[in-house]
Parts: sequence; C-alpha cells; structure tokens
Amino acid sequence: MNRREFFSLAAFVAASVSARAAGDFAGFVEGLRPRAQAAGVPGALFDSVASGLTLDPSLTGKRAAQGEFVRPLKSYVDEAASSARAAKGRAMAEKYAGPLRDISAHYGAPAAMIVALWGMESDFGAARGDRDIFRSLATLAFLNPDNPVYAQEFVAGLVLLQRGIPREKLRGSWAGAMGDPQFMPSAYLKYARSFGARGTPDIWTSAPDSLASIGNFLKESGWKPGLAPLIEARIPENFAYAALRDDFSGFAHAGVTSLDGGGLPSSGEAMLFFPVGAPSPAFLLGENFFVLKAYNFSDSYAFAASVLADRIAGRPVLRAPWPKESQPLTLAEREAIQRGLTARGLYDGKIDGRFGPVTRLAIHALQKQAGAAKADGYPSRAVLELLAKK
Repeated sequence: MNRREFFSLAAFVAASVSARAAGDFAGFVEGLRPRAQAAGVPGALFDSVASGLTLDPSLTGKRAAQGEFVRPLKSYVDEAASSARAAKGRAMAEKYAGPLRDISAHYGAPAAMIVALWGMESDFGAARGDRDIFRSLATLAFLNPDNPVYAQEFVAGLVLLQRGIPREKLRGSWAGAMGDPQFMPSAYLKYARSFGARGTPDIWTSAPDSLASIGNFLKESGWKPGLAPLIEARIPENFAYAALRDDFSGFAHAGVTSLDGGGLPSSGEAMLFFPVGAPSPAFLLGENFFVLKAYNFSDSYAFAASVLADRIAGRPVLRAPWPKESQPLTLAEREAIQRGLTARGLYDGKIDGRFGPVTRLAIHALQKQAGAAKADGYPSRAVLELLAKK
C-alpha cells in the first residue's frame, strides 16, 4: 500500500466510524465513493447503485450464525453431504460428463470434487439466492466494522457492472455470493472462466462455465492433482500421539494406515484429526483439504465437501463408528478453552469458539505438557479441567 492509498483508506475508516456512530447508512455508502473512483468506477454508475440503497435489517447477526461454524460436525456433514445430494451429484456428473472431462484435465481437479463444490454452494443451481448483492454487501459493511472485506466486495461488484454484467444478474446470498459457484464479486473477477473461452463467464445460467470456474479456483488455490483431501485412517494401539502434523511418510512409519488397510501417499504433509476424540474415527487431512478452506474457511465445510466428493465418485466413506458426544461443549466453554490456551502462551488466534487446526494444535501442546496418554487435540471437558489446574 502506498502513502496515498494509506491516507485514502484512513479517511474512509474515519468517515465510516462517524457514519456508523450516527446510524447514517446513506452517509456510510457515500463514503465508499472515493474507493469506487480509485477502482475506475464512474460517478454516474456509483450513483445508480447508491441512490435509494437501504439497510437490510434481516442481516443483523447473520455472520455469527453460519451453520458450518456452529453446528456439530457430524450433523452438518450428514445434511451437506447427504445420500440424496450425492445421488443428485452423480446425475449431474453424468449429464455434464463431456465438459467435466475437459475441465478436470485442464485444471487438474477431479470431476467429483468440482461437482461436490457445486452441490455444496448452490445445490447444483437450485439455491443461488435472490438478494441484491449491493444492498447485502453495503449492509454487512455497515454492521460489521471489524471486517473490511464487505466494503471491498461492494466496490468489486461495481467493477462487474462497469464491465457489462447486468445489475439484474448481480443477485445472490445474504453474504453477497453469486451464481452456481457462489463467488463473491472479487472471486468472479479473479477465478471465473468460460468453458471453451466463449466470452464473459456466465456462472448464473451456464453449468459448464460454473464448473470451469470452480476448477480454475481450485487450480489457482494450489490444488495438487492425485492427492485426496481426506483419508479415513486407522490408528495403531501403540500410537504415541507425538505429533498431529507430519509428512505422510512419518505417519506411515508410526503405523497409521488408511482404514481399508491400504498405504498412505508417498509424499505430502497431513494433519491428524479426531472429530470426537481418539482413537476413532480418525482422519488425515491432506494439503488439498486446506485448499478447500480457501473456498470456505470452515473445517466442517471442507470435511463435508470431501465426503460428498467421495460419495459422488462411489467411494466408501465414514465407515468407522462415530460416537455421539454426551455433553458437547457450549460456545462459552469453547471460548474458555481458547482463553486458557492464550493465557498459557499456546494460542494467539481469535477467541470465537471456532476450533480449527490452530486451536487443535494448541490443545495437543497442552495435552503433551500434561502427559496425557492420548494427546489428540480434541476439545473435551478434560481439556477444560487441565486448564483449570495451576
């Protein structure tokens, strides 16, 4: 960021804080004008969108209530990667088999994975959303001053208009995501592709364009061909739980195998994940698992997308028994774990009750310090008790 951009952003932030304090939504939107101008958006186009734009009160609290962040993993996966959705995905994979062959070959991602993301995002085009993205993004920017992304996406949406995409197409989810792949405006600008290079990518009515765009997203986000994002694993009885992150070769040396008894990949890194505590069920999260998190940062989302892709491809998945948690932690208890880990210098992330790899690695470190027999990184009540000890 150069000096001019820094002071422009500082002026925007100051004006935004003032507008929010006064409850002046129209003033806040007007404060976006300099950023739009800097992106090359003509004033008349900005006026055509900003004029009459009103706050959407239904979006209050929406960000905190996203299901992939707050629901138990198993219940989320059972719905998001259901047998019915997998069957629909197989039908779609068959319908678009020709384009998918070319798309998979060009971008290096499996057809089943591309179709799975299509299903996760919009149920194969059945649930794109019909909200005006400009109203949604302006409202979210106004209501969430801690997150600058929404204002950036509002401006990116204006750029799409300037490039000739009709306003009536720019409708989508409550978060401003559009079309079958549910791309935010900036993601469309960066990743959208037209199948066969036939012109402006149409992620609203062209399934091949949507599939090509998803394939390009995966490639540009670092997808490694041939590596499964998720491997159901078997843990040996004498496993030492020395590390939750290692090379596949390291896990293999420690006796970890795939649940079907097969070998692990010969290269690449992975993270060992126990969704309800050790020893089973257990999964190795490969590098492509974290590529999926570029699409949606939730671990639950990436997990469900991986399961759905396996089911679309006809591969067996989730074969080990999955015990039900008798006393799942409350949000307050999950936040208490993060605070306790922070106090011990093991964690420096957000206190939000959302447990991803960083929190699980911090729990593993605490368990190792305490000499736990199974340092599995699982956020249990036993971890709360460890943190309560001086």
